[in-house]
Amino acid sequence: MGNEFIRIANLSDVPEGTVKVFEVNGEQLAVCNAGGTVYAIADLCSHDNGPLDQGTLENGQIECPRHGARFDIKTGQALCLPAVLPIPTYKVEQRGQEIWVGPKQ
Repeated sequence: MGNEFIRIANLSDVPEGTVKVFEVNGEQLAVCNAGGTVYAIADLCSHDNGPLDQGTLENGQIECPRHGARFDIKTGQALCLPAVLPIPTYKVEQRGQEIWVGPKQ
C-alpha cells in the first residue's frame, strides 16, 4: 500500500465486537471494531502465518485460533507466547459511516 487512504467498507459492515477481512492491494487486512473504534491489522499471526480473523476479539486484543497467541490490535504487539514478533497495523480513518485504511503504522 502507498501513503494514500482507501475506502474499504461501511461501518455497518463491521459491527462492534467483530472482525472482517478485506483485501487491500493484495494484502489481507483484519478490520476490528472494538468498542466502536475501528482498527486494521495484518490478518496473519506472526507465529505461524495463520489467519487472525477467526480468533477471539476481546479487550483490545485478538487471539489466534490456532495456538492462542494474542496481539494488541492498536499496536500489533505480541502479548503472549507462542508469538514473539508484532504484526503490522494500519492507519484507519472513519469518515462519516465509511472506513478508510491507510499505510502501515
